[in-house]
Amino acid sequence: MNIVVCIKQVPDTTNVRINPETNTLIREGVESIINPFDMYAIEEALRIREKIEGTTVTVLSMGPPQVESALREAISLGVDKAILLSDRAFAGADTLATSLTLAQGVQTVGDVQLIFMGKQAIDGDTGQVGPGVAEHMGIPHITDIRKIEEINEKEAVVERLLEDGYVRLKVGLPAVLTVVKEINEPRLPSLRGKMAAKKAEITIWGFDDLKLPEEVLGLNGSPTQVMKIFTPPKPEGGKVFTGEPQDTVKQLLTELRTGGIKLGQQGGDS
Repeated sequence: MNIVVCIKQVPDTTNVRINPETNTLIREGVESIINPFDMYAIEEALRIREKIEGTTVTVLSMGPPQVESALREAISLGVDKAILLSDRAFAGADTLATSLTLAQGVQTVGDVQLIFMGKQAIDGDTGQVGPGVAEHMGIPHITDIRKIEEINEKEAVVERLLEDGYVRLKVGLPAVLTVVKEINEPRLPSLRGKMAAKKAEITIWGFDDLKLPEEVLGLNGSPTQVMKIFTPPKPEGGKVFTGEPQDTVKQLLTELRTGGIKLGQQGGDS
């Protein structure tokens, strides 16, 4: 069985800063990591390899050359191969163009039975790329997988997490599965794995390798574009109503009726 795990390199911080002049994220001085949800996808692929003899696990990512560090980290965990899709033609891609590029990357690998991904990336939180890859490839997908009960080279039986429980599903392979953190506990890299990662050869594919029209890639192939990014303004100081509860309620209702308090403005009482 051939498994491909699509991963993304993301900023390792929740304290996102924005350049007010360019309206882009400030990445200088911010460490990058493998998207945390993708770590669970890598782990699940490795566990399947341990169960099914002859299985190969390949990690695939799209981005600038520095994404190579994330791929080497994946190799240190035990994956067999790593491929980076990197070209100026891929830059500025939204989720549609990204999923198309990744799908073509998977198809270029060839003879892949299973594609794993994390349920979403922590920097965009769209959860659209996994299903998008499946749609571009014309294969089924299941999102939010919390457990793989059975799997072979032809089909898999999985549990999909719901808000109030789970549903048990069977899917034919090839398929795309996106996983949640409940599925496993990711392993740590071994010393041998770290040494292997330093020496490993990272395959790099560009525009000429994927053989896709330039108009469907990157910014050209993105129907959605980020026009502006900004930090929401801090809420202004609210009004404090004092006195007995019945009196403060009347004051509050009066303010709401007359427009003295606007939506989003904080208030309080005593």
